[in-house]
Amino acid sequence: MKMTDGRGGTATVADVADGTYGVSLTGTGRDGAKLQATAQLTVMKGDKPTPTASTVSLSTDFGRPGDKVVVTIRTGAAEKNAFVKSDAFTGGQVNLKDDGHGTWTGTAVVAKDVKTGYYGVEAYAGGKKFDTVKFSTEGKSTPDVKPQPQPKPQPLKPSEHKTPKGSVNTGEAPVGYVPETGDASDV
Repeated sequence: MKMTDGRGGTATVADVADGTYGVSLTGTGRDGAKLQATAQLTVMKGDKPTPTASTVSLSTDFGRPGDKVVVTIRTGAAEKNAFVKSDAFTGGQVNLKDDGHGTWTGTAVVAKDVKTGYYGVEAYAGGKKFDTVKFSTEGKSTPDVKPQPQPKPQPLKPSEHKTPKGSVNTGEAPVGYVPETGDASDV
């Protein structure tokens, strides 16, 4: 085991039965203070170590209708298939292709009728579900509606006519410019 400053030592696990054991580490720091740490150690004999757990990743955790999302699953064992299932994706299931080294990839398309919210994306390797990741969506915000034409202004009915204040409706001619009839040389 190594300390963070590079010092360390080794320990040998005793011949014990399979199980989980507590491990305690004590020492003295450079300043003379007592140091102590504890951990759990699991011992298993005769069996191969558990294979690396499968993982799933999405190129994005958000999408709108028609968006493409690259899905990647990495497996530690030679699985025969891998896929994801989600109501957020067109068809509900996306089958992935293997690169021959335990990495499976494919492209999911966000469904046209998806509603705004959160969806689970369930990941499967070798036919067994191993994880669910969260995917959020934004559906269509407004329905496709054609704009309505605005009505054209209509003339007022006589009963809606308002009489302005002043001499506008008196029948008298307005006061304005009156051309002179005189000769310009008289000035």
